[in-house]
Amino acid sequence: MKSIYFVSDAHLGFDNKDAEAHRVASLLRFLEYVEKNGRMLVIIGDLFDFWFEYGSVVPRKYFNILFMLKRMCDQNIGIHYITGNHDFWMENFLEEQIGVIVHKNPFEFESNGKNFYIAHGDGLAKKDIGYRILKRILRHPFNIRLFRLIHPDFGFAAARFFSRLSRNHRVFQDEDNEYIAFAKAKFEKGFDCVLMGHTHRPCVYLEKDQIYVNTGDWIVHFSFAEFNNNRLMLKYWEKILPK
Repeated sequence: MKSIYFVSDAHLGFDNKDAEAHRVASLLRFLEYVEKNGRMLVIIGDLFDFWFEYGSVVPRKYFNILFMLKRMCDQNIGIHYITGNHDFWMENFLEEQIGVIVHKNPFEFESNGKNFYIAHGDGLAKKDIGYRILKRILRHPFNIRLFRLIHPDFGFAAARFFSRLSRNHRVFQDEDNEYIAFAKAKFEKGFDCVLMGHTHRPCVYLEKDQIYVNTGDWIVHFSFAEFNNNRLMLKYWEKILPK
């Protein structure tokens, strides 16, 4: 049986042209690798640095990535997307046009006797009070309707501004323990594997037969997780990059 792969925090669209080209190329190669070796891909939020859907307009710069995801879905590779703190305005485009299943709440599933709990992790840290307030404001349906009245060119510029605000929010390293404590609470509820992103720091915590993995990012670490139907592992793409 083929593997399940997990990745998060690529933030496509925020980098300078050359750095962005390198990251997109490596991500496309990773997706081709998943296409060949995987049966399921779980994107744990913030694949794009910002995303907003007008009635008939989506950001065009992500076409090659969207095309690849569509190709994978057409080959019956299940793709699940858990929205992150840069995915405030994700509506139905990915589901209706690409075939991706979007989760705006944590995603739970079972595979080969293992119970999985997947969440982006934004708003989890105790110091995230300001972000939790901002999240409610930006996701309010009335505010989304108002934003759609703005021309897309101006709207995307505004979205980039909000994206920068969100990207500037970083979880400090000493708060990693809060994520581990959260995972341990999920262990007590019967979950075997807990995965999150958001911190941009790869992390593995083991407790007997249970495991927490933070998938890190696709900016600095190029890290991801793989469940090979036996165990969950944190990996680094540039260490296994196909020649």
